[in-house]
Amino acid sequence: MIKLFQGPITGPKFFAIFASFFVVIIGVNIVLATQAIRTFPGLEVGNSYVASQSFDTDRAEQLALGWQIGAVVHQGELQLSITDAQGNPVEVASLTGTFGRATTMRDDQTPEFAFDGTLYRAPVTTAPGNWNLRFVAIAENGARFQQRVVVLVD
Repeated sequence: MIKLFQGPITGPKFFAIFASFFVVIIGVNIVLATQAIRTFPGLEVGNSYVASQSFDTDRAEQLALGWQIGAVVHQGELQLSITDAQGNPVEVASLTGTFGRATTMRDDQTPEFAFDGTLYRAPVTTAPGNWNLRFVAIAENGARFQQRVVVLVD
């Protein structure tokens, strides 16, 4: 048996045990904080105050479009559907986005979407789990539509 655990608890022995608890706790905190900083992408917007100034106007413009969004990954292909209030497919003026994991930027991809008359399709590389598609679509009338869509991959 370790000599530390034999005999009476003396002042130096108690201090060593007590200090070791703090060393372990601080060490674990440092490891977890380092992992959180390294893997989390961080900012959503550069300046939240500036972004908030046009939020209501942007939201009203986006809601006026009446679009419904859906996204799935099927056989290595990201399929994005954009439909209007009547359920008809919408062809947008431009579509850009980022497809990646929710918690890290390591797997981020920039899909090259092609419209087939019904869906926007783009090849992607995935693994099972929770993925996010953050995209910006510009309508034919110039209205900006942006959204984050959660995509679950089996």
